[in-house]
Amino acid sequence: MISTPLPANLAHLSLGDVEAAMAAERLPPVESWHPPHLGHSTMVIKRDGRWFHDGGEIKRPAMVRLFSSILRREADGSFALVTPTEKLTIDVEDTPFLAVEFKAEGSGEHAKLAFRLNTGDAVMAGPEHPIRMEKREEGDVPLILVRKGLEARIERGPFYELAEIALESGTTPPGVWSDGMFFVLGDGA
Repeated sequence: MISTPLPANLAHLSLGDVEAAMAAERLPPVESWHPPHLGHSTMVIKRDGRWFHDGGEIKRPAMVRLFSSILRREADGSFALVTPTEKLTIDVEDTPFLAVEFKAEGSGEHAKLAFRLNTGDAVMAGPEHPIRMEKREEGDVPLILVRKGLEARIERGPFYELAEIALESGTTPPGVWSDGMFFVLGDGA
């Protein structure tokens, strides 16, 4: 069962509060379910994070949150909504999640960075949730691993804040620390 989503502004929470919310979240064990594939869900997650079904936007955040909790990345790179009794493919234009806000506590090697996703979930950058840069035609895209094979694109505002932290730290190449790991954000060129 999933917990209540985080509030829309992490500024009022400590990272301890965010970590407690993350620990309370219980996602369905979709990795252990192997139901028959029944076709396409007629659902799509747009590049801007909006979810659509049969061409109409799903506007209820609770429904998006529920569907996101049963989303799985398949071995072939496709995405599927999985329950114990059925599996339906879903189209994802870019990444299934967006990291829309982050909060930093500490500095240097002792820093921790928590991200709020567009679904209201939280993820703490670190060994289980690395940040990486992916080279694409439009340039480097910052991503954070949410769970097995599912990533969030770090939106422009939070990324600029991360870049500012990286530049202030003076590391070469520029990067940030979180939960004992260093993540490169650029090549320093």
